[in-house]
Amino acid sequence: MLKMEYTSEVAAQSPSPKSSNSSSSPPPPPPPPTSVVISPCAACKILRRRCADKCVLAPYFPPTEPTKFTIAHRVFGASNIIKFLQELPESQRADAVSSIVYEASARIRDPVYGCAGAICQLQKQVNELQAQLAKAQAEVVNMQLQQANLVALLCMEVAQSPQQNPHQPIDDFLSNSPQSYHSNPSFLDDNNLGSSWEPLWT
Repeated sequence: MLKMEYTSEVAAQSPSPKSSNSSSSPPPPPPPPTSVVISPCAACKILRRRCADKCVLAPYFPPTEPTKFTIAHRVFGASNIIKFLQELPESQRADAVSSIVYEASARIRDPVYGCAGAICQLQKQVNELQAQLAKAQAEVVNMQLQQANLVALLCMEVAQSPQQNPHQPIDDFLSNSPQSYHSNPSFLDDNNLGSSWEPLWT
C-alpha cells in the first residue's frame, strides 16, 4: 500500500509531457508580407502584355500618360520605338522619347509636312521679326542723324550771328543825351520843372 501511494504521488508531481511541450513551443511565424501590385506602364497596358522589371518603355511612358504612347505608337510603332531606344544610351533616351512624341503629334496634325511644316512656319516668323527689327533700327539711325543735323545748324547760326555788346545801349544813350539837351535846353528849365510838378502838389 505504501508503495502504491508513493508512486501515485510521484506521478502527480511529475509534469505531463504535453504541458511541457506546450510551454516550450516556438511563437507562431509572422504573416507573409503583402505583395505590392505594380501597375504596368502605359505601353505594356496598351499592348496588353506583361510589363517586365526591365521594361525599356516603362521609365518614359508612365501609366498616368497613356496618350503619350498612343500618339507615338500610332505613327512609329512600338517595335520601332523599342529598337530605337535600345540603340541609345540611357542618358539620351528621355530626349529621344520627347522628340518622338513631338514629331508624332506634328505628323498627326499635318500628315503631309509633319514637323517640317512647323519648322518652316517658325522660320517664317523669325524672318518677319528680323525684318521688323532691321526697319526699327534704320528708323532710329535716321532720327539720330536728323537730330545731329539740327544741332549742327543751330551751332552754325549762333556762330554766324553778330555778337551784341551788352553795354552798347547805355553807350548810345550817353552819346545821344548831350545832343538832346542842346537841341531842347528848355527841358531842364525851372519854369518847366515847376509846371510839370505843380499838378502833383495840387
